Amino acid sequence: MPTPLPSGDEVDESVLQIWGKTRLSGHVTISGAKNSALAIMAGALLCPEDCRLRNVPSLVDVGRMSEILAALGVKLQRNGNILDINASQISQSQAPYELVSQLRASFFVMGPMLARLGVARVPLPGGCAIGARPVDLHVRGLQQMGADVQIDRGVVLARTRQQRLTGAKIYLDYPSVGATETLMMAATLADGETILENAAQEPEVVDLANFCRSMGAQIRGAGTNTIIINGVPKLHSTDYNIIPDRIEAGTFLVAGAATYSEISLSPIIPDHLTPVIAKLEATGAKIVMDAPDRMRIIPGSSIRPTDIETLPYPGFPTDMQAQFMALLTLSEGSSVITETVFENRLRHVAELSRMGADIRVKGNLAIVRGVPFLSGAPVVATDLRASAALVIAALAAEGQTTIQGLHHLDRGYEELEVKLQQLGANLKRVSIQTSPTEAEKPATSPQEAKVKPAS
Repeated sequence: MPTPLPSGDEVDESVLQIWGKTRLSGHVTISGAKNSALAIMAGALLCPEDCRLRNVPSLVDVGRMSEILAALGVKLQRNGNILDINASQISQSQAPYELVSQLRASFFVMGPMLARLGVARVPLPGGCAIGARPVDLHVRGLQQMGADVQIDRGVVLARTRQQRLTGAKIYLDYPSVGATETLMMAATLADGETILENAAQEPEVVDLANFCRSMGAQIRGAGTNTIIINGVPKLHSTDYNIIPDRIEAGTFLVAGAATYSEISLSPIIPDHLTPVIAKLEATGAKIVMDAPDRMRIIPGSSIRPTDIETLPYPGFPTDMQAQFMALLTLSEGSSVITETVFENRLRHVAELSRMGADIRVKGNLAIVRGVPFLSGAPVVATDLRASAALVIAALAAEGQTTIQGLHHLDRGYEELEVKLQQLGANLKRVSIQTSPTEAEKPATSPQEAKVKPAS
């Protein structure tokens, strides 16, 4: 399993070298959904018995969540893509800061810990620097369920006023996935009925609800904007299969469109990819279903421009915005991309521009004017999905591109370069040694590529 960057005098950082303009072909196996796996791993804290999770991707973020659970006293055993979790003996109510600070999804442990123990201490989380993503929705919801919540010196401390949380009617000001999942997990063991209104409808929310139901939770309405949870005294053991990653699938589909390549992928759940497929077809590509869980992209003769606005599900996913921007840099016309979900998620524009893209940013809008070709260049990944966008741009570009900041890529894509090599891509990961003082310097050539601090 990939591990976080080591500390010390020397950092063993790697860069990805990609030689573009190679047609891809073949089949890609899609891994389990990162965002489902992280929430479900936290959800296993609700159960005092064994839980077996299948289709768990091997990712840095999954490794970090495993470390957080282990620090809380959870026993974990990994065998391939199967993860066995036993949370019968939770020895700590406080998640360690040094781990939580690296992973946004670590805050998911708040709800289950509070429901099981009646107390939880969780430092304010980290992750990609793509926006504020405050936890106020989580906190207000837990308070409505009878928790006393304080934030002191960067740590959220929550205690139940009574023995257990109590059901409540909670309206979310914004359909936050994290808040929906935190409150849904907390409500599974609460006294009475909890109603979450304006809840997030993402497939990963549904997957977490199905996981909790497999342990005996009473949840209905997941996948709609109103979720109703009737608390139960205890949850039981389960064996659960995590859904395929719709963002990984979408990334490979866009890579096929950008390189004019016909590739197939499975397993997928077609309904989860509806907005991505619609936009790919708008650019001229064709999507063919070869089986209920297998699809193939047939590229168009050219890339047509199209406008995109990111929205909560079932709208166009913010996690696919950067990849589509890379594709649209090569379109025959101008496109407007509007980012409405995260306020800081256009930082990849500067790196795409280094490759010859013509993009102008105005607030949360990016105006993308298609260019005849992109040119390989040394670039730096600024967050997880930006790293995927740079890989797509590099595959379509002329010449060699060197991508640094791969710790972002490894957070969310399982063996991406291996899967691309199997499709015929010409790329390799090269390890280089850097010192922490050099890590802050911008890279000006492949020889000078340096590591940036993990976010």
